[in-house]
Amino acid sequence: MESGLFRRALYRGSVAFAFLLMLAPVVTVVAISFFRQEIVTFPPEALTLRWYVNAWDQQEFARGFITSLEVAALATLIGVPLGTAAALALQRSSIRGKGALNALLLGPLAVPGVVAGTALYMFYLRAEFWLDRDITATLEGLVAAHVLLTIPWSVRLVSASLVGMDRSAEEAAANLGARPLTVFWRVTLPMLRPGIVAAALFSFIQSFENLELTLLLVGPGRTTLPVAMLSYLEFRMDPTLSAVATVQIVLVAALMLLTDRFVKLSRVV
Repeated sequence: MESGLFRRALYRGSVAFAFLLMLAPVVTVVAISFFRQEIVTFPPEALTLRWYVNAWDQQEFARGFITSLEVAALATLIGVPLGTAAALALQRSSIRGKGALNALLLGPLAVPGVVAGTALYMFYLRAEFWLDRDITATLEGLVAAHVLLTIPWSVRLVSASLVGMDRSAEEAAANLGARPLTVFWRVTLPMLRPGIVAAALFSFIQSFENLELTLLLVGPGRTTLPVAMLSYLEFRMDPTLSAVATVQIVLVAALMLLTDRFVKLSRVV
């Protein structure tokens, strides 16, 4: 009896310690954003909202936020349908080499962002020479690069939904005379909604917060929020960045809670 209580206590303590390790950086960032002093020291001298006001006054953060929002939205709208179609082809078709195709589509998740950004930058330079038009430091080039981030997440999450999906409803609809396209729109697609919504959510977050891939592809006057934060850090080191990061954390958390309210993410991820 005592050994069982000890195991349960050890298990709960391990889980609490794991959560503490994961949440400690987030809590630290949020706490620092309210410190009054520029040089962070513990305990704080006093609490203030001046760094949030300072972040609001920085125009580069506002422009970076708008650009990040635009790029993430476009990359999600393009990448999620492509990834969903690829996941359906990989799970439902009988084409050869599905393992190699799956590895190719998921490959961007394993490539470091700096390596991918450098490779894309070199490819864009060569493509500009061939096509005689600007690609680097343009919105189109940046969105195309971020699509490479959204497709793997879409393939991964939609494939997970397809693997666990019961096909009896599709078979029943087909037996009742529904055409394949009707079965897809009326049965398959609604059943895939949790996976598609989760793919859109994670794709948007990955694109919105990406720094490594974006750093080499942005140009003057078109800077994303993470790049703007890095540029600010080159000249000043104060809790303003913690304030901006806190706002990002709140927005992402609100987006995930709102999504989970309508589509249970625990069923997919």
